Amino acid sequence: MNVGKVCKRNVVTVREFDELNSAAQLMREKHVGYLVVVDQNPASDMAMPVGVLTDRDIVVSVLAKDANPRELRVGDIMTRQPVVIGEARSIASALTEMRRIGVRRLPVVGSVGQLIGVLSLDDVFDSLAGELLDVAGSVRNEQLIENSLRP
Repeated sequence: MNVGKVCKRNVVTVREFDELNSAAQLMREKHVGYLVVVDQNPASDMAMPVGVLTDRDIVVSVLAKDANPRELRVGDIMTRQPVVIGEARSIASALTEMRRIGVRRLPVVGSVGQLIGVLSLDDVFDSLAGELLDVAGSVRNEQLIENSLRP
């Protein structure tokens, strides 16, 4: 299975120049801890990921340093040039990349780098759980069929 089939496509995004306080409020409203920072490609009008912002970024870079969040923009603390993964890549390659850089989420991009979705470890767990249910169902049905054929 590939990343594009498993990722969440309803991505919550912000812009680099948005107020940090507004981004934090958006996280709360949408019940997310991860925002993809996008820039519109003027030629194609597609959203291109240029960074990511996490709730942890806000805690570590603002609150723990006693900075005033009302004076900051998303671009002041976001992670620039995030590692992204193509939608056609395998789940295994995404997991390898996540482990390599120590993250739980990756922006998913299309063929020209446009934002398609976000892949999280939770998405991978859900996918694997579904596959394991299919395997268990196959074993269970095999046993039921065997028992009905040989009373």
